[in-house]
Amino acid sequence: MTLGIIGFVLSLGLSFFAYPRFIELLHNSDLKQQVSEYALDEFKDKKQTPTFGGLIFVLIPIVVSLVLNGIKFSQDLLMLIFVFASFALVGLVDDYKIVKEGKNDGISPAVKMGSQLVLALVFYFIYRYYGGNTIVSVPFIKDGIDIGFFYIPFVMLMLSGSSNAVNLTDGMDGLAGGTTLIALIPFVWIALQAGRLDILMFIMCVIGGLAGFLIYNHKPAQIFMGDVGSLALGALLASISILLSKELLLVVIGFVFVFETVTVIMQRISWKVRKKRIFRYTPIHYSFTLAGWKEQDVVNFFYIMGVIVMVIGLALNAWV
Repeated sequence: MTLGIIGFVLSLGLSFFAYPRFIELLHNSDLKQQVSEYALDEFKDKKQTPTFGGLIFVLIPIVVSLVLNGIKFSQDLLMLIFVFASFALVGLVDDYKIVKEGKNDGISPAVKMGSQLVLALVFYFIYRYYGGNTIVSVPFIKDGIDIGFFYIPFVMLMLSGSSNAVNLTDGMDGLAGGTTLIALIPFVWIALQAGRLDILMFIMCVIGGLAGFLIYNHKPAQIFMGDVGSLALGALLASISILLSKELLLVVIGFVFVFETVTVIMQRISWKVRKKRIFRYTPIHYSFTLAGWKEQDVVNFFYIMGVIVMVIGLALNAWV
């Protein structure tokens, strides 16, 4: 736990001092996010805000965790760093293509999803190589359920789904970063209980990096995390839950992201089938804005939702 606290402090401090210089560098490089044509009018002024912010809270925790671990790749640390860095790389390529071309197309959805699935598959084989099992922990079932071969598509669904879910949530100042930070907190306690100290340390490092990012991402944001941050964070949440054998608990702890994703899916199905919308706008956080809420009020509401499901998740942890 001591290394975790040190990792948090170091990551927070380094991020706090790195971001102003990184923001200045991005402004001088004119690398700014293009606002989606589908964004609400009040969000159009965000086009001058630089992106790539996730690059800092990905790199710093990785470096800090390796230094604290003695530059050794323990099994848990290897898998977490692989997922965090590789999904960040996919997001980085997407972000770079967007800003260089001046439109929000980025890499094609097929290439992005294909890359995520391949990386998830690689994670599965590393996980199995180091002795990971195919048992899914289920509430009130003591030994869980061994799903055997089906654990492969299950892992692929978890990593790609969680990654894209956090990506969908990234649309308001402080929203994705804050809700992810909240979702990471219960896994600190779960890792501590399980004696998985390398996982605990890495989570604390990421929380520190995220906290440093949020200082500059709260409204009005000076920098956005971009896909490099959101894809990495979502995949990290999934991989942590897998390593700690809390796969289904992630659905509860990460309910904010589930809520965002399910409403988008419902909206798209309804439009294709009925040519009618269920919600005023999706991702769903924009519907609150259209209903008259201020952006910060929407973000605070999702924070509160995140804290509530975090507490519920910790309570359920005893039975999962």
